Amino acid sequence: MTEGKRLLNGPKSRIISSQNPSTASKSLVGVIDEGTSSVQFSLYSVPFFKEVANYQIDLKLITPQDGWYEQNPLELMDAVYECCEKACAQLPALGYSVADISCIGVTNQRETTVVWDSRTGQPLYNALVWKDIRSETCVDRVLSKLDNQDKNHFKHISGLPVSPYFTALKLRWLFDNVAEVRKVHREGYCKAGTIDTWIVWNLTKGALHITDVTNASRTLLLDIETLHWHPQLLRTFKIDKNILPEIRSSSEIYGPITSDRCVLTGVPISGILGNQHASLLGQMCVKPGQAKNTYRSGCFLLCNIGERPVISAHGLITTVAYKLGPNKPAIYALEGSVAVGGHALHWLENRVRVLKDFTQAEHCAEEVTTTGDVYFVPAFTGLYAPYWRKDARGLIIGLTQYSTKHHIVRAALEAICFQTRDILECMHQESGFHLNKLHADGSISMNNLLMQLQADTAGLTVFRSQLTDTTTFGAALCAAQAEGIDLFNFNPEELAYDIMDYDTFLPTSTDVERHHRYGKWKRAVERSMGWVVRKPSRQITDETYKLLSSIPAALFVMSTFAMIIHSAARK
Repeated sequence: MTEGKRLLNGPKSRIISSQNPSTASKSLVGVIDEGTSSVQFSLYSVPFFKEVANYQIDLKLITPQDGWYEQNPLELMDAVYECCEKACAQLPALGYSVADISCIGVTNQRETTVVWDSRTGQPLYNALVWKDIRSETCVDRVLSKLDNQDKNHFKHISGLPVSPYFTALKLRWLFDNVAEVRKVHREGYCKAGTIDTWIVWNLTKGALHITDVTNASRTLLLDIETLHWHPQLLRTFKIDKNILPEIRSSSEIYGPITSDRCVLTGVPISGILGNQHASLLGQMCVKPGQAKNTYRSGCFLLCNIGERPVISAHGLITTVAYKLGPNKPAIYALEGSVAVGGHALHWLENRVRVLKDFTQAEHCAEEVTTTGDVYFVPAFTGLYAPYWRKDARGLIIGLTQYSTKHHIVRAALEAICFQTRDILECMHQESGFHLNKLHADGSISMNNLLMQLQADTAGLTVFRSQLTDTTTFGAALCAAQAEGIDLFNFNPEELAYDIMDYDTFLPTSTDVERHHRYGKWKRAVERSMGWVVRKPSRQITDETYKLLSSIPAALFVMSTFAMIIHSAARK
């Protein structure tokens, strides 16, 4: 492994200060980064985009039962306001002030869904987090009404399969199961959106109910080509268009912050991107065929495919990568999502106590040179791309009397790499691009052994960014280049940045070794499927209720009386 090797040797970055008199004296760009486990606010200096201040707060995850994940939207906003305040408090000591902040961008966990009352601004339920699977019954109900009962039925429209993962199903569950949501909707005051929408609504005191194309493309309600809400999808999931936000590009001036609670009052919001899309941009994957993987609790692998969407036939999803202005073309990506990446290490630490601290995984796994033929399939809530099997569950297979915790921890690291290879194999088939390198980022990517195993498992070179956070960096780039902000000249087709440094991991395994081990991984995955057998629900379904309510009351009373007489006669 060679560290710190400069890989992008193109022309020097042409980032330049704006000559716009309204922004020439300002030199900072802020980013609100709301993730699954934390909120942070970062400030970058322009023109070289060096992070000068940051403040982060952990978010509480609520788990009412197995497979259910929620967050309190009010606590989330409290964290946003506090992070902005604490980061800005660092500026005077650095020679800056809040007045130096030209604009901010917002990047967020995707699919996570919030509904609220537009009169009060109060949430009607906790936010349903992206990995929440409670809407499985809604999926079954939708599929049962399709002629082919195929989860890919709407893929040609949305680019997505019918899955609990996406916003439409989470909204459907809220309407079906939360009386207050139905009540406020009947009254005409229900608003809904992903986390970016909720944050912007609060920052602007309800003046803006918007989302960007990247977040909209994760709802299962967007036409992936026209970039508008699709009438057939709205009808299928019974979602009223009026509760949904207006769809905008990823980079434009949406409006100023007006909230009295925010220290950034008056600062324009000029960029919105889903976090993985921001990471793709931050890794400079701006040309078709360039791919990145973010290694966190989950893993998200995106490959830039250019201006035309490709609908996958092999389990990948099609998403909007970014749209850098209202009049700029949308750039698309193929994506594969791994539900359980680094979370498997947390599980080994907190549930089975194999690790004292998940950060020790690298040291523990290095105690052995192989997994001892142990394979770990961490399908805790099913398998995402390319399988999309919600009936799969986790397994550890291949154990012998000689297996140790070191083999299991190493198998957990390899599982992250095998799941990534599953997606890379499909991306090569779908896109036609020969992927010979992979850009890596995310907290778990700091594990050197994991990066080397990834290179060996996939047979390609891994470039790990030395930037602390490519997600906030990408959102900062997006916000700073918006028309009317123009803090720097960003042409993604021409610029090759040489401000990026990488650690390089080269594959050391042979083709035969890779083929053998990958074949065994596929066998282990097959054994993980079909474990969930659904029990009949005791709750009355909408269809049953409608059927009963259509029976005239008199007929119902007569039939009931007849059953009583019949029962008495038998006795």
